[in-house]
Amino acid sequence: MAKRRELPPSEALTSNPFAGLASLRDELPAGAVAVEPAESALAPTPAPRGPARAVVRYQRKGRGGKETTIVEQLGLSPELLDEWCREFKRALGCGGGVEGDQLVFAGDQRKRLPGMLEGKGVRRITLG
Repeated sequence: MAKRRELPPSEALTSNPFAGLASLRDELPAGAVAVEPAESALAPTPAPRGPARAVVRYQRKGRGGKETTIVEQLGLSPELLDEWCREFKRALGCGGGVEGDQLVFAGDQRKRLPGMLEGKGVRRITLG
């Protein structure tokens, strides 16, 4: 078993708990030090390209008085709609589903959904 190295009290209670690790790097065996990633791996990734438009609207009519938020006019495939629905439900912490070509979420989510849609690459969001 490896012997544990104790740090002096002056280093043990610094504001950065990892500050003392740089000095320990020299004691590692050869080949154990991580190699810096290549320049191409550090290139910024382009923003995701999503649908051109989305309409976010609130609805209670025809749903037994229950509040729902509907996202429509996305023009996505059914598989992609299911994937987006799962991600949004998890992020919003609410229930929901896919009805035809619409995403339906429980409750009034009109304030939170536009930011999430922008993160997915939707360029124009209309609140209705």
